[in-house]
Amino acid sequence: MKKSYKNYIALFIAAITILIACKKTFLDVQPVGGTALEVSYYKTAAEVFNGVVAAYDPLGSQTGSTYSDKVGLLNTASDDCAAGGGSATDQVSWVVWDNFTVSVGQGPQGDLWGRNYTGIYRANLLLSKMDGVADLTAATKGRYTAEAKFLRAYYYFDLVRLFKNIPLITASIPTTDIYNIPQAKPEEVYAQIEKDLSDAIAEVNLPNTVPVANEGGRVTKGAAKALLGKVYLYEEKWASAAQQFADVNGTPGGTSTYGYKLLPNFGDIFKPTNKFNSESIFEIVHTSQARRDWGGWGIFEGNLLVLMVGPRNYTGPIYVTGWGFDPLTMSLVNAIKTDPRYPYTVANIDSIVNAVPGRAYEKGYQNTGYFIEKYAPKSQYRSSLGGVADLNYPNDYIEIRLADTYLMEAEALVHAGTNTSRAQALLDAVRARVGLGSVPVSLPTIYNERRLELATEGHRFFDLVRTGQAVAALGSTGFTAGKNEVLPIPLGELNNTKLVQNPGY
Repeated sequence: MKKSYKNYIALFIAAITILIACKKTFLDVQPVGGTALEVSYYKTAAEVFNGVVAAYDPLGSQTGSTYSDKVGLLNTASDDCAAGGGSATDQVSWVVWDNFTVSVGQGPQGDLWGRNYTGIYRANLLLSKMDGVADLTAATKGRYTAEAKFLRAYYYFDLVRLFKNIPLITASIPTTDIYNIPQAKPEEVYAQIEKDLSDAIAEVNLPNTVPVANEGGRVTKGAAKALLGKVYLYEEKWASAAQQFADVNGTPGGTSTYGYKLLPNFGDIFKPTNKFNSESIFEIVHTSQARRDWGGWGIFEGNLLVLMVGPRNYTGPIYVTGWGFDPLTMSLVNAIKTDPRYPYTVANIDSIVNAVPGRAYEKGYQNTGYFIEKYAPKSQYRSSLGGVADLNYPNDYIEIRLADTYLMEAEALVHAGTNTSRAQALLDAVRARVGLGSVPVSLPTIYNERRLELATEGHRFFDLVRTGQAVAALGSTGFTAGKNEVLPIPLGELNNTKLVQNPGY
């Protein structure tokens, strides 16, 4: 189902997915068979809703030409994790981003490009098809429009950070024009992202909250404000960023207008049994209820990274065997080892194995003995519903959560030089939640707190790049300034198009 932006025009989504009943969240889906041509679809409100679901679906994509989970790959590119796996050739696309030897023809760029342009195509198509659907109410159309614009903004935000120089497509285009689209300037892409998110926020039918029992994972006004604040932060529009985050965050340590509140127990954030908790602002859903097996390549609904990051051939308590990817670096372990968040971030497999005779695991490539805890394959969460259990872990990703927005607002305020007392309160609230005392607010203390609070959640690489710390943190592993801030444009996208390769590649 992944298409490059060049050839996604021809057919509509094969095997449209729809919701299933009985305590399912919004993206707990299963395929319903059949292929619909785009020209004959979107005739009813029900078909439009299927298109909404389809626009969300690439958020959870973890497989394309290979294993291409965004969180796992971004961890690999950061100084928090190495590539790992069985050997240096296990998943080459992970290894070459880890050591910054990505080339035009080798790396994760093709799948990451395809994931996001697939989502953009589906959002564009949805926006173009809602007019004239007789049984679609104005209120429902307004909500769907806001969701589509949020999703388009989300996908473009990923693309502009990953590739910088990208085509900007905001409408369905004739097949004959596909090869003539040039790259837009990054500031033009950011302007479109801002517009889409501002439009979504202004839509009166975009709800402040959703009922998680049947709509968990759908976009809310708070999520749109949080993403817009993050976009402003990356653009260094400090005052605008702080304003959006302030609306989302409310009083530090309290409950915000949108119902967000820091959880008392840090470890509860990541439990699959605690989805859509009060700290979750935008959550990407995974489920065990699809019961996939290996025949579901490209449409897995479980979280495959959970399988990937577990210790290889593990025999022992708590965890289930995995594939050994994203082992933690000693840089992260040493940074967090005295922090209260350590046991909820670090799985010390060597300690467990060495404690009792008969326990063991295979020490894979780049092994340190330390593994990701937040998405670890734990026996208590392993699916027994059917399919291949290893492919159906229900662990969600919280793409944006409240502690993240607290720290981003604090950063924006420090940069702006305004309301530093609020910046201090925001930083203090994040630390107090885990029993830590106050430290003076500054950019270095905020950056350090972000690393410890958000470790292995996929934020660190982008943080290093946007704050100018990438060379210092990653230079020893091969990072080159002026090149490795972004990935190369995929080789297949350059053929017979007007696209130009990124510098250094």
